[in-house]
Amino acid sequence: MTALFVVLGYAAIAIFLVGVLAKVWKYGTTPSPLKIPQTPAPVTATGVPVRMLSEVVLFKSLFKSNRVIWLAGYVFHIGLLLVVIKHYRFLFASVPAGLSYFDTFEMYPGIIMMGGLGLLFLLRLVVDRNMFISVMTDYFLILLFISIALTGTLAKHFYRVDITQVKQFMMGLISFSPMGENSAFPTETIFIIHFSLVLLLLVYFPFSKLMHSAGVFFSPTRNQVDNPREKRLVAPWAADISGNTVVSVKEEAAEAPGQA
Repeated sequence: MTALFVVLGYAAIAIFLVGVLAKVWKYGTTPSPLKIPQTPAPVTATGVPVRMLSEVVLFKSLFKSNRVIWLAGYVFHIGLLLVVIKHYRFLFASVPAGLSYFDTFEMYPGIIMMGGLGLLFLLRLVVDRNMFISVMTDYFLILLFISIALTGTLAKHFYRVDITQVKQFMMGLISFSPMGENSAFPTETIFIIHFSLVLLLLVYFPFSKLMHSAGVFFSPTRNQVDNPREKRLVAPWAADISGNTVVSVKEEAAEAPGQA
């Protein structure tokens, strides 16, 4: 059992890392030659980070478009963040003092996470527009996250998995000594299900819509400055034909002051 899940764990992590890095590389090397920022957009380069911060932290565009979906999504992401932070103890030999406070939340992060996911799932069933644009993978992802949160909550508070053994196994994986004397894989059924679902999520992550977590930083509608008049962009083929260059409107006016 230990050898099997060690192999599956390393394979899932490798697929996750390689897949995410490959997608990020693709996003970063894809040219965006058009000025297509979604207005109202920042008109200076310093305003772009502020806009990106509001999108990533507050989901500003979603808040303006649909308050109910924003609430459900925000509750889910807050719960997910708390759940991830609470799992830090399985990755560190000693508990950082600044993070020990989150242990007092007990089962609440899992409940918050499942509450937001449940509302998102319900909206896809009862709202015609949401149902029309939903595909099977959308339902699969929501159910996968709900299953992970549910099994994790059950393992922590109801079936009482040996947390010490779980930490020893995880520390063995991290230290690349997974077959150590005290690194046996926990045999509780609920933990096996929970850990398997997490591995499935890691494998599926790079090939799913979850890559929006990285793709949002490369979206030209979000990361571009709204200055098409001040800095005109000429296509390379047009520059080759007519000798045009990428210049600003002010530079054009300075070169031809007598032209209207």
